[in-house]
Amino acid sequence: MPDDRQEKRLTPADRQRSVAPRSTLASRGLELALNVRQKNERTLYDECDAVPESVRWWYYRAEEQDDADAQYMLGVMYDEGDGVPQDDVEAVRWYRRAAEQGLADAQYNLGVMYAEGRGVAQDDAEAVCWYRRAAEQGLSAAQYELGFMYDEGKGVLEDDAEAVHWYLRAAEQGDADAQFSLGVMYDEGEGVLQDDVEAVWWYLRAAGQGHAAAQYNLAVMYDEGEGVPNDDVEAAYWYRQAAEQGDAAAQGNLGFMYSVGRGVPQDDVEAVHWYRQAAEQGDANAQYNLGCMYAEGRIIPHHYSKGFLFCREPQADAEAVRWYRRAAEQGLAKAQYSLAIMLRTGGVRPDYAEAIRWCRQAAEQGDADAQNNLGLMYDVGRDVQQDCSEAARWYGRAAEQDHAHAQLMLGDLYNDGRGVPQDYIQAHKWFNLAASRGSSSVREVAVQSREEVRSKMTLAQIAEAQRLAREWKAGQ
Repeated sequence: MPDDRQEKRLTPADRQRSVAPRSTLASRGLELALNVRQKNERTLYDECDAVPESVRWWYYRAEEQDDADAQYMLGVMYDEGDGVPQDDVEAVRWYRRAAEQGLADAQYNLGVMYAEGRGVAQDDAEAVCWYRRAAEQGLSAAQYELGFMYDEGKGVLEDDAEAVHWYLRAAEQGDADAQFSLGVMYDEGEGVLQDDVEAVWWYLRAAGQGHAAAQYNLAVMYDEGEGVPNDDVEAAYWYRQAAEQGDAAAQGNLGFMYSVGRGVPQDDVEAVHWYRQAAEQGDANAQYNLGCMYAEGRIIPHHYSKGFLFCREPQADAEAVRWYRRAAEQGLAKAQYSLAIMLRTGGVRPDYAEAIRWCRQAAEQGDADAQNNLGLMYDVGRDVQQDCSEAARWYGRAAEQDHAHAQLMLGDLYNDGRGVPQDYIQAHKWFNLAASRGSSSVREVAVQSREEVRSKMTLAQIAEAQRLAREWKAGQ
């Protein structure tokens, strides 16, 4: 069935940096315009034929009167291409003139231009300088950006405590990005003592303002019962809030909630809807889970105008392969292994060479099922040249991850001395471990095999094998 939801929390570095939109700052222009004196100054202004008609009044005030607000507004107009051709260099020139007069909005925007390398050479240190000047005047957007620069070590030495300081100053002013980032710092224990309750508090404040990443993280906290009691209904609610804003991780997790009926009624159609939304954004986990839905025959497309059919058909296998492949190509090990299985045994044209390639890629990434399967292939010579030492290597890697079938097969190799030196103590150890954790079929064979090898061992050897098994389990 579809695999568990994503639990990775989004952090500031995981998402594209979001600065406060300059268009909101530009709205100050209306207030400034109301203060314009009409007659005599406009006559002088209209004589400025060298600049576009739409900005002549601002130009007069900025150039002739050295008015910082007007200089700032000209910067915004050139920055946004509002009434003038868009021109980053001109935007920087006017921002700088206003910034040097101490206008916080202009200092902040000049910092943004340096951070993004627009109109000037990209320079994080210079961005930090201007962010700091604006932040010290209390501008929340600049405080957030300065915190971000300390958080990421851009233009300054990385300093989590200083990042928290600036995030907190902005968060207390209601800046949603800063509230989210402060939640992450408490969540991860960076720059502050780790505190799930405090993390939830800040996520909730940002989430209430519509911050999608905070909504996702808040959902995860409810999902996992961290900082709040576990509450699947609340988790589903916040996943939905973020999902409806297009957050792919939230869409994938909401799909999982519908798939298994947690916090919402079980509904395969809804599950597929949300998995598809995330999958089409390139989310590898959602692509994998969508592949699982098709592979299990839980839903297939069939003349879309007629809706969906719930059954297992060849088209479903083809769709499963398509989605597994998209996730596999992003390096998702469980998708690589599932693709390998479909290419070998699914309802598509078999391709054993490609199946082995994907199985190996998954195994090399640590997927225990793939490691066990690769071991079995080398053990019996299925689609590869038989090589018991390779079989032992792959069984061993899966067995160390507590894969019961691999433990059983590795015990068998030690018992027979195939690919490894014959060693009844090791054989007993692995049979014993497989018997303690395996499914009923594995357990039955493991118990029988353990008793068979026990008959060949001394009491001291049995005691040693049991000690090794106990130590192995204790180390897990």
